[in-house]
Amino acid sequence: MSKAQNATQEFLDTNQYSRNSILRYESVYGTDFVSPGGRQYASQLIEKLALPFDSTVLDVGCGLGGSAFLMAQKFNLFVDGIDLSNNMLALARERLSTYRLGSRVTLRHQDCLTLSLHDHYDAVYSRDVFLHIQDKSHLFSTLYNALKRPGKLLFTDYCCSEQPWRPDFSRYVKSRGYYLRTVSQYADLLSQAGFQEVLALDITARFIAILESDITKIAALEMDKVSRDELTESWRSKLNRAHSGNHRWGLFTGVK
Repeated sequence: MSKAQNATQEFLDTNQYSRNSILRYESVYGTDFVSPGGRQYASQLIEKLALPFDSTVLDVGCGLGGSAFLMAQKFNLFVDGIDLSNNMLALARERLSTYRLGSRVTLRHQDCLTLSLHDHYDAVYSRDVFLHIQDKSHLFSTLYNALKRPGKLLFTDYCCSEQPWRPDFSRYVKSRGYYLRTVSQYADLLSQAGFQEVLALDITARFIAILESDITKIAALEMDKVSRDELTESWRSKLNRAHSGNHRWGLFTGVK
């Protein structure tokens, strides 16, 4: 990601994705996962790709490697996982070694906007990562080029309503350094990049259900009260932003 426009490695590793923050996210989402729905929802999304055994997938923003490991173990896929956070990758590499999946999964530190591969992957998969990237036209053009024909793109991402936004949501987006788009804007961007059969779904209702379930889970976590209260407050704030209508969640697919 270019330092001029997008979240940098330093910003990510010292803010939202410090090692402690990552492990706290994982305590809620489940082992190896840092995205809503954890392993269960990741499995459902990977099934949607309907890829033959031994297909090659690019996992953009692979995080702790949960989806990549799942693709290799359950779906017999080859996965290249890339991420900009060194903290995420350090933890993911430890797990990769433990699971002995090195023959099917690679993990590397890379800016997805600098990908130079063409006609290489059968699918591109990503979970709640593109919110960090401002130049989404460049992003989708790069991912389109990286795909074979007829390669598939599938991703989820935090989205937003049309502006104006509530002040608390505006403050949240600014503090995170996010670059959000509406679900329909994402659909247009994908079509402009050349993707066909574009499907753009607002899945905010599912996001709300996951958050509500997570809050119940947090209450039962074995941790100190201060940490538990902080997590609960963070999740309730997400829930309130989603209920307000400003914070949306989208699921997107397209074919080259």
